[in-house]
Amino acid sequence: MFWTIPTIMTWTRIVAIPLIVGVFYAPIDPATRNLVAALMFIVFAATDWLDGFLARKLNQTSSFGAFLDPVADKFLVCASLLVLVHLQRADVFVALIIIGREIAISALREWMAQIGASKSVAVHMLGKLKTTVQMVAIPFLLYDGRVLGVVDTGVWGTWLIWIAAVLTVWSMVFYLQKALPEIRARVK
Repeated sequence: MFWTIPTIMTWTRIVAIPLIVGVFYAPIDPATRNLVAALMFIVFAATDWLDGFLARKLNQTSSFGAFLDPVADKFLVCASLLVLVHLQRADVFVALIIIGREIAISALREWMAQIGASKSVAVHMLGKLKTTVQMVAIPFLLYDGRVLGVVDTGVWGTWLIWIAAVLTVWSMVFYLQKALPEIRARVK
């Protein structure tokens, strides 16, 4: 099931990366760039929920889709974080925490799958909460302005991305603790 509707939607998140980055090189005014990038991120991030919903609804789930979906999410988030660091809207320390955790947990899941213990590091609600906070913080930081003249998205985005960083560390510790018995059993 390589070319199902849900899988194509997942691919759009990967294709979105150069588009979102490219907006910041377009010859348009900064406020418009920020708005376009934020809206693009929101639309493409929404495909994360929609592709999963459609895969289940249309009975088009596949192991390839299950593999590609989190990869696409990580690419989109990591690329956006790098743009935000470049624009000096996100601290490099936050980006290192989030990107480092994604690499570490992906490697842990790969290893656990190889030894037949992938259930011990299955996605948990804490990881989903971390992802949700990231997905709200990033468009706030991309927009970096005021919504309705009241909500300062730069301030809110900064708070939320730091909360996401804390949740990132917390979820990493959670997954490592869940995997620790298997790790100990294999390392002896």
